[in-house]
Parts: sequence; structure tokens; C-alpha cells
Amino acid sequence: MKRYSLAFGVFGPVNIVVLYFALRSQAWLPWFFPKMMTTPMTPDLAANTAVSFATTTTWQAYAGENTMSYFSQLLLAGQNFVAGAAGLAVGIAFIRGYAREKTVGLGNFWGDLVRAVLWVLMPMSILGSVFLIAQGVPMNFLPYTIAHTVEGGTQTIAQGPVAALEFIKNFGTNGGGFFNVNAAHPFENPTPLTNFVELLAIVVVPAALTHTFGRMVGRPREGWVIFWTMTVLFLAGLLVCGWAESSVHAGMAGGITGGNMEGKEVRFGVGGSVLAAVVTSNGATGSYNSMHDSFQPLGVAVPLVNMFLGEIVYGGLGTGLYSMIFVALVALFIGGLMVGRTPEHLGKQIAPAEMKIIAVYTLVGPVTVLALTALAVVTNAGLSGLTTNAGAHGFTEILFAYASAFANNGQSMAGLSANNIFYNTTTIVAMLTGRYVLAVLALALAGRFAAASRRPPSRGAMPSDGMTFGVLLTGTALLVGALNFLPALAMGPIVEHFSMH
Repeated sequence: MKRYSLAFGVFGPVNIVVLYFALRSQAWLPWFFPKMMTTPMTPDLAANTAVSFATTTTWQAYAGENTMSYFSQLLLAGQNFVAGAAGLAVGIAFIRGYAREKTVGLGNFWGDLVRAVLWVLMPMSILGSVFLIAQGVPMNFLPYTIAHTVEGGTQTIAQGPVAALEFIKNFGTNGGGFFNVNAAHPFENPTPLTNFVELLAIVVVPAALTHTFGRMVGRPREGWVIFWTMTVLFLAGLLVCGWAESSVHAGMAGGITGGNMEGKEVRFGVGGSVLAAVVTSNGATGSYNSMHDSFQPLGVAVPLVNMFLGEIVYGGLGTGLYSMIFVALVALFIGGLMVGRTPEHLGKQIAPAEMKIIAVYTLVGPVTVLALTALAVVTNAGLSGLTTNAGAHGFTEILFAYASAFANNGQSMAGLSANNIFYNTTTIVAMLTGRYVLAVLALALAGRFAAASRRPPSRGAMPSDGMTFGVLLTGTALLVGALNFLPALAMGPIVEHFSMH
């Protein structure tokens, strides 16, 4: 376990350093067009971007077409492969901890990393990128085109190797956009068909890992219970967000029909935009296709809650599965208290040492997100990022930013101007904590389970492969999230909703 954690912990920082110096020196690297690069790559922005892509967060405090050269964009695309593969490797190692007994090893990180890239990410990304090119996504290295409009003006049309970045950003659960507006841009996401395929790419591997878990531990029903619990939570969020965005506030209703279309692309409509918001907020992928800053308060509360829950609904590559397993262990502990039995899962006893790891894992997120949010709202540096909104909506923008950074998601509410030293620094803290602290805790728990012997289920053990446990798991996920974040939600989207009505 220690060697696996060390390898994972070293691999990320090495990538951060390489990315940082490459971004700082992109003016001397190929495919740099200085007339188009209007946003300077300052040290704090370069550090934030390097950490962002090395942790699969892909939080972007910049506009890609105005800041990044083609070489930098391709470098970030490559990082999407290796960072996503590293997360998948940790997820597989976590499953091995359940599957093995009386051993101290969880596998070889470097072997898992190579397998994830060559056997999973690379083949599907090649096929997906070719499909996107066929649908009209650009793949070239030409300078930006200056078009002359019928009114006599000019328009700069950004382009580049978009297809190389577009599919892996979704399939690797990364999310960083080639353009500032991400998947809302027609060059990234031109049709409803590409919208569906890109969203499907986000969830296909994380959802399949539930079956992988069941097969590796020899209990397929366990995997199906986890999968259907995730699906129920996904559908619940989709219904709530869809209902919120399909309705129009009375103050806006004069002649408006069809729901809240502010900040949404007509080619996707409310349905495609809501689906993308729910999928990306559950899947650790900030590949948004609409502006969440324009969502109704309860509409934006859904992706916010999804990130608060730890993106346990499918989630990122590997991370979503072990996040849900941690919730399952909390549910088993609660169930064990109800019947007066020592909790166990798949023959592995959950002793006090394991519960300490689970408790720390559960508390890291709330402590980090709420502490950084509190720091931002009581300092001038934090409040200076609210360029257009104040009050409950401004608070939601700040809370959303830190929740997204900690969850390694990357999407944001556009009303927050985050490219300054304060936000570039504090979001780094959130991203590193959400990536490495949680992964190390997951590997520590897996190591303890791998070293333990597997016992036959006792008569008092709660079965974890039926509907009863699925209901308990769903309730536990919502209860833990509510206890940690309900006051923050009450000061943000909930109070804004009631103030509008």
C-alpha cells in the first residue's frame, strides 16, 4: 500500500512541474501565435492550470483560445490521458484490497497506469476523436481565421487541434475545454448527437466499474446494488434540475415559454443542457454546455449537491467507485449499530481502525470546502471576484467554485472572476486535497482490507446485495451530505429560491 501510494503521490507532482514550466515558456515552443494570446500566463495562473490538469480537475481560470498555444493544448490533452489513467489505477487497486486477503500488496502502480492508457483510454479516444471529426469538430494547426462580415467588420474564428482534446476530456473524466465556453462552442460540440456521445463517454467507464467490482470480489450482485443506487440518485437529480429549468419565474414569464433558456444553446435546449449539467457534475467532468450562472437557484443546487456528495453517482475514473464504497461502509456501520453487531463488508470486518479512516475521509471534503468558502467571503481578495453578483447568488458562486475544485470537477459559475492570486492559490489547495488526500485514504483502507483474512458472513451481518441495503445506502448518502452542507445550501441557492418567490 505504501509503495503504491508513494508512486501515485510522486507521479502527480512530477507532471505538475513539467506542465508549469511548459506553460510558462509556451512563447518559445511550437505553434504559438502571439497576436491571439491576449491573456498573460502569470506564475499563479500557470501553477493553477498545472495542478488543475494533473489532478483531472481541469479548472480553467482562463479562456483557452486566448491563452493557450496549440502545443500547450496538446500537452494538456496528453495530461488528460495520464491523469485519468492514474485515477483509474487507484480505483482498481482499491478493488484489489477487497479481493485479496493476507497480503501487503495492492499491485504495481506503473503497470496499472500503462494498462489504463493503452487498453482503455487510447483505443476509445482514437475512435471517438475520428467520430467527432466526422461530425465537424476541427483538427488542424492553422492560424486563426479572420473573416469579413457582410457589415464590413471582421471576426476572428479560433480553431486548432480541437478533436484531439475533446473526446479524452470526457472519456477520461477531465473536462477542460479547448474554448472558453467549453462544450457550448459549436467547434467542440456541434450537434445533439455529439452532445449525447460526449455525455455517454463520461459515464461509461465509471458505471462499468461497479460490475468490475462485483466480478473481482466474486459477488456480482454487490456491483449491481451499487450501480442501481447510483442510477436512482442520478434520475432524482435529473428530475429536480429538469423541473427547475423547465419552469419560468413569474417575473420573467411575460411571453416566455419553453423553460429557462438563458445561458443555454438553442441546439441543445433545456433538456440537453440539464442532462449535461447533471452528468458532468456527477462524473467529475466539467465539460459544461450551458452557463450554470444562469440556471434557476434550485437548478444550480442539483450540480452543487452532486459535487457535495463526493460525485458518488458514477463519478470519475476509479474515484467514483471508491467514494460510493466509503458511503456504503458508513451505511453498514449505521446498520450495525441498529442491530448491535460489528459491521463487516464482503467478509472484511470494519474495526475501529478502519472506521477512523472512513471518518476522516468523510470529513475532509466539508472541512476543506467550507473553510475556503468562509475565508473567501470574509476577505476583500475573495469578494473582489464577485464582479456582477452579490448576496445569496454571489455566495453560491464562491461555494460552487471550491466544491468544484475539491471534487476535481472543474466547472464553474461564470459570474466569479477567479483569475487572481487569491483564487488561483486557494483552489490549488482544494484540488490537491481532493485528489491526493482522498486517494491516499482510499489506498490505506484497501491496504488494511488486503491484509485481513476473509471471514464467512455471520448470522448478524447485514446483507449488502439486496434492495434493503440499496435503500439504506441511498439514505446514508443523502443524510451525510445534508448534515455536512445543508447550512451552506440554505445560505445560497435555497434562500435565493425563496427570495425570488
